[in-house]
Amino acid sequence: MIRFLLDDRLVETARPAGTVVLDVIRYDEARTGTKIGCREGDCGACTVLVGELREGRLEYRSMTSCLLALASVHGKHVVTVEGLTMPGLSPVQRAMVDAHGTQCGFCTPGFVVSLTGCCLSREPVTATSAVRAIDGNICRCTGYHSIVRAAHQVVERLARKDIADPVAWSVAHGLLPDWFLGVADRLRAIAPAPSASGTTDLGGGTDLYVQRHDTMTHADLRPRADDPALRGIRQEGDECVVGGACVVTDLLESPILRAHFPRLEPHLLLVSSTPIRNMGTVAGNFVNASPIGDLTAIFLALGGVLTLRDPSGAGRTLPLERFFTGYRQLARRADEVVESVRFPLPGPQTHFGFEKVSKRTYLDIASVNTAARIELDGDRIVAARLSAGGVAPVPLLLGATASALIGRPLSPATLRDALPIAQREIAPISDARGSSEYKRLLLQQLLRAHFLTWFPERFAPESFA
Repeated sequence: MIRFLLDDRLVETARPAGTVVLDVIRYDEARTGTKIGCREGDCGACTVLVGELREGRLEYRSMTSCLLALASVHGKHVVTVEGLTMPGLSPVQRAMVDAHGTQCGFCTPGFVVSLTGCCLSREPVTATSAVRAIDGNICRCTGYHSIVRAAHQVVERLARKDIADPVAWSVAHGLLPDWFLGVADRLRAIAPAPSASGTTDLGGGTDLYVQRHDTMTHADLRPRADDPALRGIRQEGDECVVGGACVVTDLLESPILRAHFPRLEPHLLLVSSTPIRNMGTVAGNFVNASPIGDLTAIFLALGGVLTLRDPSGAGRTLPLERFFTGYRQLARRADEVVESVRFPLPGPQTHFGFEKVSKRTYLDIASVNTAARIELDGDRIVAARLSAGGVAPVPLLLGATASALIGRPLSPATLRDALPIAQREIAPISDARGSSEYKRLLLQQLLRAHFLTWFPERFAPESFA
């Protein structure tokens, strides 16, 4: 039996663990404000807030319920647009009305729920962060400017928010119903989920449900995203260890990663949307084995080494580049779990970058992506790792190209000599995301972009003329 709070009431259901929360919300609980749109996590019409106790604190994140397994919300709080009901409109709903942010209304509940997430976050709310909160919501009527104006009105209401206890503050200031105050205690009273003994490992499900929606509903699931042994980001000496169940938002919020990667935020904001970043796990991105996985490209360039563990507790390590043996094929036994990935933290002479081109800037799969890490000794490149996605059957480490950089001076000539080697290492195909010729050109330009971003004066475009 799966138990969770849905708005202000306890739900107990014997539905299969693989059922998506969207279907339970609409068909079993008649919360029809949560809409069915794409069923692929793209449109945001089904957005809910999911609250859970983390280290004793109640924290909420937005998620797309069309990709959220019922098993993943046991012991948690799921908030729909109906759960925000108070006498009259909530301030977020009122902002949408006053700014004329709704026309046909189909997408409006998702926008309202996403913006309400700002009230519950433990971060100060700015105009930038409020607009980012709705980056997973699509509207086909308004042109977005009116919705952005509504978001700015919400920011004004939250200018004095208490980030230490945002729930209590939001209730006190009329942004949330008062029953939110009892949610933490009610969650503590829900018994833990029984030990997972299923045959299908599940992380965030953000790609698995897109590929196998019909079969996942009846799959014998073994949820992994809430396993404490697979969570957390820690520093061990000069290495960083990232738990396999960490989601992209965990990476964004990590003080360790923020301290070592100045451009962490713009890099990771290219990975899907806020609700998907709140759900998709690091291990899931690896095991999905997509040739264009964004996190895979990033950790390949970082020199990631996986720890794989089987049910007996036996573990082994494997460099990430050896994890992929063919298209969608892995050097992983069926009973092994990606426990963590570790990589050396950058030093003061290390430069890291991630570049991606897709048909849409955000919330889209890359045509080509690439990450690069180089280390300098004065004006000489002494170490380099380059990755590329979308140009081979597997996520690719450009070993020969990186070797051509090592020992050479940091100059446009060095990069010019290396670029033809990259062209020999790749084998792109033509598909819906572009022709093979286009992908070859993209990779060349993106490799240049790394160096142009790091050293704009030295690698100006005219230096390649």
